Amino acid sequence: MKGSAIIAATAIGALAVAGCGSSSSSGNGSGTATKACVASIGMEGPLTGPVAVLGQEQLHFAQLALLKDNLANHTKITLVQGDTQLNPAQATTVTQQFTSNSKIVAVVGPAGSQEVEAVGPLMARAGLAFMSGSATAAALTTGKYPTFFRTVSKDSVQGPQDANYIVNTLHPKALMIVDDQEAYSTGLVSAMVPIFKSAGIKVDHESVSQKVTDFSSLVAKVTPATTVVVLPWQIAANAQQFGRNLTQQHKKALIFGTDGLFSPGTFTINGSYVSSFGPDITAIPADAAIVLAAKAKFGSFGTFGPPVFAATHVIDQAIASVCKSGQTPSRSNVLAAIKKTDEATTILGQPIKFTSSGDVVNGKFFLFKINSTGKYQLIPG
Repeated sequence: MKGSAIIAATAIGALAVAGCGSSSSSGNGSGTATKACVASIGMEGPLTGPVAVLGQEQLHFAQLALLKDNLANHTKITLVQGDTQLNPAQATTVTQQFTSNSKIVAVVGPAGSQEVEAVGPLMARAGLAFMSGSATAAALTTGKYPTFFRTVSKDSVQGPQDANYIVNTLHPKALMIVDDQEAYSTGLVSAMVPIFKSAGIKVDHESVSQKVTDFSSLVAKVTPATTVVVLPWQIAANAQQFGRNLTQQHKKALIFGTDGLFSPGTFTINGSYVSSFGPDITAIPADAAIVLAAKAKFGSFGTFGPPVFAATHVIDQAIASVCKSGQTPSRSNVLAAIKKTDEATTILGQPIKFTSSGDVVNGKFFLFKINSTGKYQLIPG
C-alpha cells in the first residue's frame, strides 16, 4: 500500500509537470492563475446501485483530474459528490441541491442520457454548465438543454456505426434487438433498426425493463435463424445474465452490446462485441503517466473514467482562465469559457472542441470483441 501511494504521488507530480498529455489553447487559458482561484464543481454519477462500479470509476477519474489541475494551475477547486444511482428522480434531487449551492459553478455528469433529460431544464434555469462523459442520446444536443456539453460522441454516430458493422461484417439474416425502456436504449434502437431493415434483415424488436434479472422467457424467443442479439443496455450484469440464459437454452446467437455494456469483469461473454464512446487509454503512449497514477491509486479501469477526466479538465481549465483574466469564477463566466474550449490534445487521444449545441467536434466510437478470457480486444478501424 505504501509503495503504491509513492508511485501514485510520483505519477501525479509528473502529470502536473507534463500537463497530463492535455493542453489548452486560447479558450481555456492554460498557465498559472495569478491570484487565489477558489471554486466548487459538482459531480453527478451512479456512486452506488446497479452500475456503481462505473460510477466509482468516473468519480476516481474526476478526482484525479482535479488533483492534477489544482497542482498545475495553483487553483483551489473542490469537488462536491452527488449519487444519482443512474435514476432520473435521484439525479433531479441531486441537481436541485447543486443548483441551490451558489458555490458550485459547473457540474461533471450525470452519466445517463435519461438523467440528462431529467435535469437539463433545471441546469438551464440555473445557468449552470454541466458536462457528461457518458450520456450519448442524440436528442440531448438539439438545443433544448443550452448549458449541456459532453466529451463523448452521440448515438446518431454510434447507432449507424454499430449497425453497419453488424450488417457488413456479421451478416445476420435475422436478429433480435432489445431496448431496456430508457431514453439511451430506445434512441439507439431507433437509429439502428432502419439500417437493419434496409439491408433485408429480419428484425425482432423486443423491450424489457432494467429491473428484470432473468431473461429466460426473452431468450426463448431467439430462433435458430437469429444469429445476433443487439443489447443497447446500460446494466452490464443484465447482459451477462442474458448470455448465461442463452447458454442454458443452447442458443448460439452472439451478443452485440453498445457502450453501456462496456464493463470488463462484469460483462464477459466470450465472442460478444461491445462498442465504446472512449478509447482504451492504456494503448495511448501520451497517457502513460495518467494510466500509472490511476492504476496505482484506484486499480483497474475501463473506458468510463477517461471521458470524465476530460470533462473535469475542461471545466477546471475554464475556471482557471476566468481567474487568470482577473474575474471571480461564476456560473456565467465559466459557462462562457467552456464554450470557447479548444484543446489540441487530450487524455482521449483526440482534440476537444464543442459545437454550438454542446457536442464534441468529430467524435467517434470504438469497437471491442471479448475473448475467452474476458479480455476486451480493440477492433482496428
